[in-house]
Amino acid sequence: MAPPKVIKPETPAAKAGPRAKVVRKAKSEPKPKAKTKAKPKTRLKAAAAPARRAGVMTGAPIPRLGWPPDEDRVEEIFQRLAAIMPEPKTELTFQNPYTLVVAVALSAQATDVSVNKATDKLFKVADTPEAMLALGEAGLIPYIASIGLYRGKAKNVIALSRIVLEQHGGVVPLNRTDLQALPGVGRKTASVVLNELGIEPAIAVDTHVFRVSHRLGLANAATTDKVEDQLHAVVPADWLPKAHHWLILHGRYTCTARKPNCAGCVISDLCPSRMALAV
Repeated sequence: MAPPKVIKPETPAAKAGPRAKVVRKAKSEPKPKAKTKAKPKTRLKAAAAPARRAGVMTGAPIPRLGWPPDEDRVEEIFQRLAAIMPEPKTELTFQNPYTLVVAVALSAQATDVSVNKATDKLFKVADTPEAMLALGEAGLIPYIASIGLYRGKAKNVIALSRIVLEQHGGVVPLNRTDLQALPGVGRKTASVVLNELGIEPAIAVDTHVFRVSHRLGLANAATTDKVEDQLHAVVPADWLPKAHHWLILHGRYTCTARKPNCAGCVISDLCPSRMALAV
């Protein structure tokens, strides 16, 4: 007779049966992720930028020049410019400090020719703060509608006229702090006014001054404020009062943005950018 079978009590793992195997499979190591192709490294186009300055304000690309420039070369540059332009002046038409401030404020992003065409009629009817306020913003707009941004400029002219009349007794304040506090009068406008009236040897850095300064190596900074500081540092004191006008007029008529007239330039042999501009 066969001995009786001994039945062992089932363990929890045994009761789990096939399910336990599923659990074990779930605990197995995750499959490695598929390798993605690495993107090829590309060279940055801007890598070569430091060698040449872009042509937005300077016109044709030119070599980035060292600074400060040679003192003797700077002296010779201004001696020659003075010889052909002994008494440079603004080309804006004005009758008094008030009309000068208005004309310069209107000239932002506009040509002197277009401003003069507008102010020729305007200043015949309004050449004082009182007369301008009597004209009013609506009355002013028809006179300056041919100038860019005329609506904003009309608003500023009326606002600055009111401040000049109410806070300064109708007389334009001829100091930088009060000038720059007037609506529509920034640092550049104040510099033009103070320089033109012989109050301060200021240099207003517009697109022409910026371009010519870089081409001649008088400055190499990236902002107008820094270029202004560099020019004050390198322009000889005797030439400083008229340097602003010489650089503007030279840039407007000779060292133009797209096609500079290097053949007719009196300082071409002193220009470190002439070879690049001739390409």
